[in-house]
This record gives sequence, structure tokens and C-alpha cells, in this order.
Amino acid sequence: MVESRTGWPGWLYACVIVGALLMALGGVIALINPAMLLAPGEPITAGVRVYAGYLVSRNIVLAVMLMAMLAVRARRMLCGLMLLTALIQALDAILDARDGRWMLVPGVTVFAVVFLFGAWWLAGKGSWRIWHQDSESIRA
Repeated sequence: MVESRTGWPGWLYACVIVGALLMALGGVIALINPAMLLAPGEPITAGVRVYAGYLVSRNIVLAVMLMAMLAVRARRMLCGLMLLTALIQALDAILDARDGRWMLVPGVTVFAVVFLFGAWWLAGKGSWRIWHQDSESIRA
């Protein structure tokens, strides 16, 4: 396994970078061509544009923050952002399945699982100890 100078594995860097790029790309696509968010032939309405804008802001901000926290090696923040991203992707997979977009479900699910595993690794590989330790230190 390749490790960086920080002791973080190379796969973690690759996971965050590729995931952030994919999220940013999804945001850019929603910004440039919101019709890609719809079924073929569906009209682009004002509501579609509003929700495409929400997707743009969500994806771009998460992508930038993931990269920033990776760059400064902010372990706890990166862990939290990866967990948030994994949960968002898991819900996206559920909604894609509900709406019959079966081609998207495997990719989104893999994205969620990889980010969940990365968050688990950052948290201490045994449990979600980061939050538990924080609550213990507050009580002390």
C-alpha cells in the first residue's frame, strides 16, 4: 500500500480527488445543461432551473471543501465531509432506484461505499471514535 508523508494511504487521496472531480463535474453539467437532469423530451421549467442551481451549489461547495480539507490534511473535517458525501450519495442511489434510473444506481452506490470506507478509515478504523472522543473531552 502506498502511503504519503502524512501516513494517509494513496487510495484515500485518489478517492477524495476523483470523488471531488466527479461532484464538480456533475455541478458544471447541471449549470451548463440542466436538460441532462431530465428524462428525454421533458421540458425545462423554472423549477428545474432552481433545483439545478441547488445541485450546482451543493456539488461545487462539497468538491471544493473536500479538496481543501485534503490539502490542509484536516483529518476530522475531511472525515465529516466524506461521511456527509457518502450519505448524500446513498440517498441519491435510493432516489435513482425509486425513479427507475437503474443505470445510475451502481455507480452512485460504489461512490457512497468508497467514501463511507474512507470516512471510517479516517475516524480510526475501529469505530466512529472522533465524535466519541470529542464528546468525552467536553465532559471532562
